[in-house]
Amino acid sequence: MNTNSETDRIERSIVINAPRERVWLALSNAEQFGTWFGANLKGQAFVPGQRVRGPMTISGYEQLFFDAVIERIDAQDVIAYRWHPYAVDPAFDYSGEEPTLVTFTLADVPGNGTLLKVVESGFDKVPPQRRLEAFRMNSAGWEGQIRNIVRYVSQ
Repeated sequence: MNTNSETDRIERSIVINAPRERVWLALSNAEQFGTWFGANLKGQAFVPGQRVRGPMTISGYEQLFFDAVIERIDAQDVIAYRWHPYAVDPAFDYSGEEPTLVTFTLADVPGNGTLLKVVESGFDKVPPQRRLEAFRMNSAGWEGQIRNIVRYVSQ
């Protein structure tokens, strides 16, 4: 299977006019992450190997949960988690599916800015009946989430 296909990964990047430490805190602190992402993660922490779960706070999606397992944290550089993309049917058990990997990477840019890159990969392993819809919805979703984190760290 071609894991470099155009349908296997979503990539977004943006230069944010905020210090790297500020962007890192918004990504690595579960409560701050939840604030801009739209999930109630109060009292939780991102720890490699551990699950983080909380109800979504986005209007129209309150019946859903942010549900991820933290894969990797390299302070100030990378945070990654696995989750089931576009898992919107509360009656469906997604646990038998292989989750996608979401990786946030930070780099400095001149002028005290930060390059944020987000990659969600593994869509080729999502079951065929869900794959295209999950890819399409998450592709649009990452556009919105990039705007959300920029707004959050710029406050």
